Amino acid sequence: MREFDLFVIGAGSAGVRAARMAAAKGIKAAIAEERYLGGTCVNVGCIPKKLYHFAADYRYAFEDSLGFGWQLAPPHFDWPTLVRNKRQELTRLNGVYRRLLEQSGVQLYEGRAQLVDAHTVEVAGQRYRAERIVLASGGWPFVPAIPGAEHALSSNEIFDLPALPRRVLVVGGGYIAVELASIFAGLGSDTFVAHRSEHLLKDFDADLGQRLSQALGERLTLLLGMEVSALAKEANGCCRVSFKAREALEVDAVLFATGRKPNTAGLGLENTRVRLTAAGSVSVNEHLQTDEPSIYALGDVVGRLALTPVALTEAMYLVDHLYGEGRRALSYANVPTTIFSHPEVGTVGLSEAQARAECGEIAVYESEFRHLRHTLSGRQEKTYLKVVVDVQSDRVLGMHMLGADAGEIIQGFATAMICGLTKAQLDATVGIHPTVAEEFVTLRTRSR
Repeated sequence: MREFDLFVIGAGSAGVRAARMAAAKGIKAAIAEERYLGGTCVNVGCIPKKLYHFAADYRYAFEDSLGFGWQLAPPHFDWPTLVRNKRQELTRLNGVYRRLLEQSGVQLYEGRAQLVDAHTVEVAGQRYRAERIVLASGGWPFVPAIPGAEHALSSNEIFDLPALPRRVLVVGGGYIAVELASIFAGLGSDTFVAHRSEHLLKDFDADLGQRLSQALGERLTLLLGMEVSALAKEANGCCRVSFKAREALEVDAVLFATGRKPNTAGLGLENTRVRLTAAGSVSVNEHLQTDEPSIYALGDVVGRLALTPVALTEAMYLVDHLYGEGRRALSYANVPTTIFSHPEVGTVGLSEAQARAECGEIAVYESEFRHLRHTLSGRQEKTYLKVVVDVQSDRVLGMHMLGADAGEIIQGFATAMICGLTKAQLDATVGIHPTVAEEFVTLRTRSR
């Protein structure tokens, strides 16, 4: 039986980073993957999502260009071209991940891995011993068990449809639902979003969800407070969607973007002392160690913050903790994130509600305005910025934005917040004019 110092289950972003970093320190490392190298992010998540987001951007760029003097023939979008080019890029990235593992000296096993005991992993009928094992098996789309659920699509399939659906219903109100609905609306599909709550983005600042709903309402149809009860395939190939409180809707495709669950089924956890939380994620301590001392877990299977950069940070922290000097600090505070919708949402730190609950007296500064671009494009879309400040310490607790390039702008301010940014320091910063980002350093009047 071949033996390793470290055996990683799952070759997504977190798993590959952990295995490569360990191997770079002279650790004998192996990794197993049953599906595709790069995991969710590369294959059915961040990368294809952002590429399709770019594709949808062009529609609005073509429209906006008219106000700047450009004369264009009516553009035509070709879905098969986008899908083909996306596949070529993902094939290239899969090869990059393979070469990175090979060059690092990590042994790659392709097949489903299962825990036999606390130190043994089985892949394709072969067993391997390891001093330590890391679970990095990621997450999997969740589709509710309603009648006709087999007719629904998940984010795993949506990027490879044979044709662009003429009418599409996206079920959900979180960031995945919002992003995919924005993409299909931008590419030309008649798009509906059904969410059982009255509010989108419940885990984000309330003002962002409210204003994004208003903006999306200009591009697609929102069915808020509506819960899907059943799906049925019609004779014409379309899907009939039944709701609990409105008439049925006929569409060509139904996408359930109702969250993801930790991918733990079939891992053999029952053969170990690894414990799951009530939410189904792997339970770990502050060092990402499970109840089985030799087994660790990181990334989406842990479920703390399901973001690729967080998973990468956890991987680097874990390897440093196990084989380095333990100097890396693992913190989930002030992690920035972006929703690649149209328009984008960018956020870092606490929402207004969280700040009020945790800090008492706060000051809120806001700005809402029409982007300079749209003074000529004619689009009525508004950009919104918000800063939340702790009155006693003057520390900036949260920064939030809805508008073009929100992710690019928020990323830089996230660094400042990690360094302890205060409102006085924001006020002392000279802005770059004319930009949207300068609005963050020119907010002087408290909204409340």
